[in-house]
Amino acid sequence: MEEEIKQDNVQQAEAQAEEIIKEDIQENIESEAKTDEGDVKTEKGFLGKKKKNSEIEKLQKKIDELTNENKEQTDKYARLAAEYDNYRKRTAKEIDMRYSDAKADVWRNIISVVDDFERVIKTDIPTECQNYKEGVNLIYKKLTEMMTAAGIEEIKALNEQFDPELHNAVMHVESEEAGENEIVEVFMKGYKLGDKVIRFSMVKVAN
Repeated sequence: MEEEIKQDNVQQAEAQAEEIIKEDIQENIESEAKTDEGDVKTEKGFLGKKKKNSEIEKLQKKIDELTNENKEQTDKYARLAAEYDNYRKRTAKEIDMRYSDAKADVWRNIISVVDDFERVIKTDIPTECQNYKEGVNLIYKKLTEMMTAAGIEEIKALNEQFDPELHNAVMHVESEEAGENEIVEVFMKGYKLGDKVIRFSMVKVAN
């Protein structure tokens, strides 16, 4: 009887041990499954993050390329704008110079006519021709007024210091009364348009 009881106890103990071993095996299996699932999730998360970083790097690279391209275009536009501004100023200056040269050429010819009027006015004429002389004076006055309106002015010469930029010395004379390089006589009046000399004054200069 006691042996049967012992045998039953042994069988129960073995059954309990087997049950415990099964539970341990099941727990280990579940634990390993969870671990594998966590590893998979971790790996997926790592791969996703890596992919995201790669996309960010590509976008940043594109941004840098566009920024550099924009800078190059901006610099190119600035250079073109500067070149156009220089061209515009240069062209405007050339047009002004051409206009000034053409204007000076026209008035250079008219000045010769003015010289003729001045010679006529200085000439003594008979009394019966005074009306003719008055008409010449009126025309001469209108011409000089037109010259003034156009910006033509006579170059100062008599008793002025000789200036090779304005005067043409065709004769020199020794003089104790006049100062050195002083203009003592004007043979032909000179004229200028602004800073541009149309005709130099022909003068006699004291040494």
